[in-house]
Amino acid sequence: MKDAGRLIRETNLVPKKEKGQNFLTDEATADRQVNYAEISEGDEVLEIGPGFGILTERLVKTKGNLTCIELDDKLAEHIGNKFGDKLNLIRGDAVKVDWSEFDVFVSNLPYSVSTPIIFKLLEQDFRKAVIMVQKEFADRMVAKPGTKDYSRLTVGVYHKAECRILEKVPAGRFNPRPKVDSAVVSLVPRPTPFELRDEKLFFKIVNLCFGQRRKKIGTTLKNAGIVKKDSELPYLDNRIEDLSPEEIGDLANLIASDATNV
Repeated sequence: MKDAGRLIRETNLVPKKEKGQNFLTDEATADRQVNYAEISEGDEVLEIGPGFGILTERLVKTKGNLTCIELDDKLAEHIGNKFGDKLNLIRGDAVKVDWSEFDVFVSNLPYSVSTPIIFKLLEQDFRKAVIMVQKEFADRMVAKPGTKDYSRLTVGVYHKAECRILEKVPAGRFNPRPKVDSAVVSLVPRPTPFELRDEKLFFKIVNLCFGQRRKKIGTTLKNAGIVKKDSELPYLDNRIEDLSPEEIGDLANLIASDATNV
């Protein structure tokens, strides 16, 4: 790949901080990302935010069929000119546009849209995802209950997939250099490891309680009218950050039962 600085000059693109545009420049890291993805012949592959194409030029050489989604007009023009009919290019906002069906997802996600993209990804049917995100974001994806990184994101990811941090990527491997390191993570979908009677209620509890994570669960849910004021359900004296996803699911199931509904 050409030096990112040269490509920035050639495309007359000024990387936008608000869009999280930091371009990977390390060839070896990109090679490993594609190897982690384990793309098979005939696989449909999706890349979001190809940027200058360091991953793209490797993905088009696999046996898969590549689709890229790019919002930035100048970057989309660069990708279209460089790769032509070797890929299917969709110009648009990946948070808003419909995604075509895919088997494998490989992307260096713009920092600014990591959360909505991950939640949208988890709603898709796919075999494996290999994603570059900020290191602190990756830590939240795999955090344990009772830690500062444990969050709504952690529970959402755990509910849908097995997540692993594959490697840390230093900030110096990007241009422009971001203020923080990144990490490559993998997501492999699997069945939810606990039973839920009402998935919508489960996520309502997760979102409400993590939005007020320092309050006791009972206080938050009673104020929201989700449990009775005199309820003696378990976990209500805990904070949400101290419960495992399974325990949150247990609470949601108890609330969902006819005997405890308001």
